[in-house]
Amino acid sequence: MSMTRAKFRFSLIWALAGSASAGDMLVDQFDSAPDARWSYVSDQVMGGVSQGSVQYLEEDNNSVARLVGDVSIENNGGFIQIRRDVEKGSVDDAVGVYLVVRGNLQSYYIHLRTSGTLLPWQYYQAEFQVTEDWQKIRIPLADFERSSFWLSAAINSKSIRSVGIVAYGRDHRAEVDVAEIGFYR
Repeated sequence: MSMTRAKFRFSLIWALAGSASAGDMLVDQFDSAPDARWSYVSDQVMGGVSQGSVQYLEEDNNSVARLVGDVSIENNGGFIQIRRDVEKGSVDDAVGVYLVVRGNLQSYYIHLRTSGTLLPWQYYQAEFQVTEDWQKIRIPLADFERSSFWLSAAINSKSIRSVGIVAYGRDHRAEVDVAEIGFYR
């Protein structure tokens, strides 16, 4: 792909990302010190061996978070992730999550934690597939699956406390770029 065509595609996705619809509730575009809002976590906190990092990049004057690493299921591990808190009351009317994303043709996950996910291994999860081209993905809250039968079957948007982008569950090389993430009504 020529550099001009690549820049054109990137410009198109930024036009899409920058023109959020009236129902979108922006959580982050990874500008203005994203490392103060987002944290990187891996399965090493519980004895796993997955390794990775998050990089905050600038492309054509736009900010991008890149989650990269090697996910391993050794030692009961199997994840790397970036996560941020969601301000209480900021997504009360949400019916779904959206993100502007690209990557290495793998499956990734969005994890939501709520006021009811008390244990570190509890979350709601939805899978998404990335391509090498930027795309805007919308996932209804109804499509998220709970990690345990102890959790409520459905997510109440008023209880959402954090959102994470996760490479999870199998041995693989992760590389996913996120330009924007938020919720929609």
